Amino acid sequence: MKKNTSKKNLQVQKREEAMIQGILEGSPDGIGVVVIRLDCGCRKMAAVSKEGEPASKIIMYRDQAESICDKCKEDNGAYMRVEESFIHWVEPAPSEQLQKEISLKVLGSSTEH
Repeated sequence: MKKNTSKKNLQVQKREEAMIQGILEGSPDGIGVVVIRLDCGCRKMAAVSKEGEPASKIIMYRDQAESICDKCKEDNGAYMRVEESFIHWVEPAPSEQLQKEISLKVLGSSTEH
């Protein structure tokens, strides 16, 4: 059973990676993509510029679903339901200091360092 779980997580990561690449392709100013994973399984993503500003529209999606869940439709993926958030950096990644500054601006101080 554990193999199925890890295989499922791997598939989710591959689909997530594909979404990240798609967002970056449409965001020439993007140096990374903010990924927010919600407790319902939906995701929120957006490219971020070197100034820590949005470099794309926010994309919300749910793996293998036509649309996001009803809960997200109601509360737009409320902060209280965030399970994990991080920035996937474009290579070559910005300096560690700039990464920290952008992460703080975009994700706030409650993120793990």
